[in-house]
Amino acid sequence: MSNIAVFPYTFEEIPNVSCVFTTRCGGRSEGDFASANLSYDVGDEPDAVYHNRVALQKQLGFVHWQELRQVHGDDLIFDGAPSGAAQKSLRAGDGLATTEKRSALMVKTADCQPILLAHRSGNFVAGMHVGWRGNALNFPITGVKRFCLRYKLNPRDVFAVRGPSLGPVAAEFTNFDQEFPAMYKKFHDPATNTVDLWTMTRAQLLAAGIPNDNIAGVDLCTKTMADTFFSYRNSRNTGRQAGFIWIN
Repeated sequence: MSNIAVFPYTFEEIPNVSCVFTTRCGGRSEGDFASANLSYDVGDEPDAVYHNRVALQKQLGFVHWQELRQVHGDDLIFDGAPSGAAQKSLRAGDGLATTEKRSALMVKTADCQPILLAHRSGNFVAGMHVGWRGNALNFPITGVKRFCLRYKLNPRDVFAVRGPSLGPVAAEFTNFDQEFPAMYKKFHDPATNTVDLWTMTRAQLLAAGIPNDNIAGVDLCTKTMADTFFSYRNSRNTGRQAGFIWIN
């Protein structure tokens, strides 16, 4: 079993916070889940998922992690209980925040956007699972605001990175008017029925008070890079990669 291939991301102003976005490459899952699936909830063999998760934890070096049963909502859970590689979370939600060191927050994705947040001090981090429903619910705005309110932070001191996800060319929505608020019509191209979710998310993070220079994006499209990432748009029967953030 090879190491799982990852894309690390560094907040240059916050050296004690680590971020990583995993791929589907490496690990030991087979078939539709080949080969680095990290989710117990998609039909993969539990033993393969367990080994993938254990290997990744050793590879990255954090002590615990936290995850949720993601439901495409806008609930942000604060300082949740840590779990291990053998456990799947029964708690529903789409955002996690913590002040605990070496406890990684896990955001599972297969086209949705993993958005990782860190405060300039390096003492507060959060991870949000934002699919298009999360965008429609304004979760990037409400999540950042709740994060700052809970820990008494100024959003101007928060940094954000959006990980690999469904890119603008591949994000087709044939029922945009029924699925998104009218205020987001400027992100929709009616000629192609595509939506620029990356730019929409940046606009929402800006609306939450995060400065433009503090917002980054890993512009890799999960649907068009099928050899590198799991994509629900490519196959309903597929695995999940993840974004992780933790305080060292």
